[in-house]
This record gives sequence, structure tokens and C-alpha cells, in this order.
Amino acid sequence: MKKSKKIIALSLTSVLACGLFAGCDSFSTDTLKNMEQIVAEVNIGEGESFQEGGEYAAYAGSIQTSYVYKRDLISQYLSNGSQMSNYSAKDLFTMIRESLVNRKTIAQYAMAYFLKNGATEESEDGTSVNRSYSVQEYNDYLAASKDKELASYEYFLSQTERDRAKYSVRKMVNNTLDSQEKNLVEEEEEKSNSSVSVRTLPTGVDGENSDYYDKDYKIYTGKNPELNYGSYEKIEGGKPMTRKRAYSSLLSNLLSNGLIEKGENVTDFESLDYFTMELTTAYENALINKLSEAFEREEEERLSREGEIEARFDQLFETQSSTFVDGSTFETTFGEMSASKFVLSAPNAGYGYVINILLPFDSSASEQLNNYSGLEGDKFVYRAQLLKRLTAIDQRETWFTGETDYSYDADENAFGGTDRNKLFFEDNMTAVDGGKYELLENYYGKYTYNGKAEYNEEKETYKFTPNKIDIDDFIDEMESYLQFAGLNISDNKVDNRSGYYDKAKTDYYDKNNPDTVDYSSFLYYKGKVEIANFDNNMIYCAGSDENKAMSVINELSFAYNTDTAGLNKYLGYAVSPYKTDFVKEFEFAAQEAVRGGAGTYTIAPSQYGWHIMYCTFAVTEAKTPLFTYHAEDKDKEGTFSNQYYESLKASAIENRSKDIQTQIVNNYAACVTVYDDRCEDLFNLKLS
Repeated sequence: MKKSKKIIALSLTSVLACGLFAGCDSFSTDTLKNMEQIVAEVNIGEGESFQEGGEYAAYAGSIQTSYVYKRDLISQYLSNGSQMSNYSAKDLFTMIRESLVNRKTIAQYAMAYFLKNGATEESEDGTSVNRSYSVQEYNDYLAASKDKELASYEYFLSQTERDRAKYSVRKMVNNTLDSQEKNLVEEEEEKSNSSVSVRTLPTGVDGENSDYYDKDYKIYTGKNPELNYGSYEKIEGGKPMTRKRAYSSLLSNLLSNGLIEKGENVTDFESLDYFTMELTTAYENALINKLSEAFEREEEERLSREGEIEARFDQLFETQSSTFVDGSTFETTFGEMSASKFVLSAPNAGYGYVINILLPFDSSASEQLNNYSGLEGDKFVYRAQLLKRLTAIDQRETWFTGETDYSYDADENAFGGTDRNKLFFEDNMTAVDGGKYELLENYYGKYTYNGKAEYNEEKETYKFTPNKIDIDDFIDEMESYLQFAGLNISDNKVDNRSGYYDKAKTDYYDKNNPDTVDYSSFLYYKGKVEIANFDNNMIYCAGSDENKAMSVINELSFAYNTDTAGLNKYLGYAVSPYKTDFVKEFEFAAQEAVRGGAGTYTIAPSQYGWHIMYCTFAVTEAKTPLFTYHAEDKDKEGTFSNQYYESLKASAIENRSKDIQTQIVNNYAACVTVYDDRCEDLFNLKLS
């Protein structure tokens, strides 16, 4: 699924996007007349390029004057400005006005640009089509429209682009109502989910496809609850009455801030002038996006020149090779490596990444270990007996009991047997191309909750009976799940389990140097996922063995790991071949996993419990490219070549868009009129 990379430069978020109406004591109730004052005007048709002989002279008469109203400043303040308390009221409202002016300037330029050059746009069947525009057609469209500003944007948008913009406004309104209704439901039930500390969720849960829209999606106000509202899902515990109360609260706040007028027909939210104002903003943003997409195609053509990307790759490799001359200059950059931060060269072999899954001592065992006062070797022996009794449970109970129940019934294709029947994140795990949700990345998604989760319909509560597993059970779970995913486990294992708990204290020390701890003696188990010709380029490519193995371990980490700092670090912790700040047993096990290469896993203890290390990435040779760019893979999502190409393109587009849009704003600055005197009451506010 190709992700949209749209850019909206020099624009502010729409008023509903950030949870409008949390309350603002700074404003007294302004009259509607005061709110309708024009505080700025924009008409770039007066600019030099629209005069005779100019690039856009033929379109000068088609540019309509755009207005920034006082209500727009307050709407944007309620959305974003209340979080910017470091600014004076004058500076803050001046910035908001400037941003709105810039947006209108760029939108007007986009109109002239498309009248001259046409556009490539998405049709309703998903294909790209070329479209031309004409001054006569544009003027006729405006003449037939009641709202000229709305129509001036609407004309340049395809039906798909209009539908997507309208969906975004409807969704923002529903999100605002949902938030208020949830508070009302909690008040009525006299309970709060805030007391439940929900286990970290994988990045991307509930993530929606940015290009998705639903033409049948509607704003739900509590009236006519039996109607079809498209893909909108009513909140759990909500009733028509709680929704109506939330809607009344929304209307009250709009009224008190002068954004709607007494006497307007509020039974249909979309009939309000306020909805039209929000839709106009959404259309304006869509038009700016469309202009950015035109720049994007130009950058794609630039990058598509033969050898262009390869040359940039070679240049980055050479730069890093000459910069990373030792570990001190390399390790910080290496520690930040990700799917969008590329490290192509390492000064030495032995660096790598490991996912760490910590199965912890319980509080009683931890206290016993911390209070043990014997000598070091005796403590190792004592700890081994505590490790022998250590058991772990699946940590995902709050994925059932949090504000959202993310569980769903597993089918026969899930892992865990007939007694384990719950999986998580159905929306994301069953996502399809063009659907509402994005697939979860780096999360295999077939590992059922390890235990029983029984739901009591009458009490609306869960009863959990988690299965307790020891370290050997975990090894069986891990290796079985890897094999379930179609991966092969090497027969060449290091299995030190026999007699592990019966070691004498001398067994933990170097035979040739009895005063030195031999950290290899703590190694409990070592294995490897055999991936033929492991390819770093495929680590993030869904469906590849490299990614499947990482995704399986990542899911097990979410299930069992109590080292929560490691969750959502898909590559894991960066590991150096030299001395580290990790505890020594951890350090040895991590370095041993990296020495074994990607796919290797090691198990060893520390004072915290059992550590299961899985190597996701290993540097096996110095001064050799860690990744390789292949032009034929640049459109294959998840490959390094695709990520590198998309990164270059996004950077180029962002830089060019900023440059061009800044140039547009500067070129047409003389076409803007602002009225400071109409903002005096705002400038003099005391913001808190």
C-alpha cells in the first residue's frame, strides 16, 4: 500500500482538529458583527506577474479577493494558540493572521498555475487523469455558485478530492463529539478508564490510510440514530441522549465564540455557515496539496534521471566512510538508524542491533536478590535458584480492558492452540489496499493471548487466567512461533540448560584467572533463524523472511517484555563490540547475538531476570556498504531502495515546496492588506 506524502506548507490545522472547545477564559462573548470584521485581504491578481506581459496576465480577472475574518483568528487560537503561551497576544494573533494570509496567497497562486498548466488528478476509480481548466468555465462556475470563495477552490478539485475533503471535516466534527460524549458516558457510569495503565501499543494501531474517504460517512448528532452513518462507529456506551448532550455542548461553544448565530437551523450541522467555513478551509488545503503534488511530479522526474539516485547513494557512502573513522564518531549516528535514517558505512565489524525481551523477577524474588549479602560467586549461585522458579505471563490484558477493547476472536490460522482464542488489532491486521486502515508494520499478528480471557456479558467485565511460563516454555513458544511463520531454526544450537541451575560458584569464573568473571558461563541458550543470504535491504519489507523474523520477535516482545523502553524500537538496542554501559551479562549476551549475525538469539540472566536477545541487524564487514540501492526495487514498498528513494524525494519536495511557497508569499506581499485597528481588542488580551 503506497503511503501518501502530501505537504501542507505554511498552513494551520483546522479548528476542530485539536480538540476544540476545551474552554478558554481569555475571551468575552464577542458580537457576531465584531467577529465578521475583515482583518486582512488578499488578491494576487494585482501582482506584477498578472499585469500585461506577465506570466499570468491572462488570468488576472479570475482571481477573486480572499478575506481573513476575525472569527478565523479566534478559531485558530482555540485550536492551536492556547498552547503557545510564550507569546504575547499581539505576536500570537499577528502570526495566526500571517499564516492565514500566506495560505490564501498560495491557494490563489495555485488557481493561476492550474489555469495555465492544467493538472493531474485522481479519478473516482483511482486512476490518474490529466485535466485542463479554462477562464470561461471557471467564471461560469463561480457565477452559478452561492459561495464564491468555496466555489473558487471547488472548481479546481476533482470529485474524489472534494469527497475526501468533506470526509475530513465530517470526521473532525465526529471526533470532537466523540471526545465530549466519552466524558459524559464516564460521568454517567461513575467510572474512569484513566486509572487503567494501558500497555504500550504497537506503532500504527488504529492507523488509517491517509487517502481513505467514505462518501456515505455522516455527522452523528444523536438524532435519527437508526440511520446509516457510513463507516462512522458510535462510541461504546453512548446513547442518543449522551450524543445530543455532546452536540448541544458543541453548539453552545460555537455560539459563545461567535462562530454560529442565534436562529440558525442547528438540526443539520452541515447547513450551518460554520460547516461551510470549515469545508472552505479543507478545500483550500486540498488545493495547496494539489500544487505540492505538481511539484512532487517534477521532483520525481528529476530523480528519475539515469544514475541520479545512485550518484547520491555513492556520495553518502563516501561521506560516511570518511567521517566514521572510529567508534566515537560512529556510535551516536548508528544508534539512530531507522527506516528513514540511513547508515551506509561502519568503521568496524561487530556493531549491531538486538531486540531485548526481559522476563523479570517478581517483586519478592527481586527483594531477596537485592538483600542478599553473600559474596559475588555465592550470589550467582543464589540467583540461579531464583531464576529456576521465575515464571512470566502475557502482559497484554489491558489491550482488553483499556478504553478500547482491541481483541477479536482468532480463527484456526492463529498460533496457540484451541484453548487460546484471542488476537488483537483486527482493523489493522486485516487491512486491504484502498481500505480504511493501514496494515501494522513489523508485527506478525498471529500470536494469541497466552491464557483464557473470558468475557461476562452481563457484568461487561473480563476474567483472565494467564498461563505461567518458565524460560524453557518461552523458548518453545518462540521457536514454535518462528516455525509457524514459515522460518527455519538452525540445528546448530548452544544448549546449556542441563545442569545450569546446579553450578558451583567457581563455574562462573575464568579457569585460568579465578578472580575474573567468565560471562560466557551465564549463557543459557543460543539459536538462530536460518535465513539464506540474509539481506539488510529487506529488513522492513513485509513478507520477507528478514522482516517476518523481526515481526515475530517484536510481537513476542509486546506480549512478554517488561523492558517497556524497548517496545516499538523495531531494530532494538544498538550494540557496540566494545565496552558498554549495559550490565555485564546483558552486554555479553547482546554482543554474542551480534557475533552470530542477524537472526541469532541468545538467552542469559541479569539481576533483573531473563534476557532474550534477538539480533535484527549486524555489521559483518567494515567500510563495506551496509545497504545497496537497486533501481528496480525503488517502487517495492519496504525495501531499502524504496525507503531511500522516498526519503530523497520527500526531502526534495519539502525543500522545494518551502522555497517556492516562500517565494510566492514574498512575490505577492504587496497584494495583501491588513487591518491592525480591527484586531486591537485581540492584541490587548491577557492570555493565560
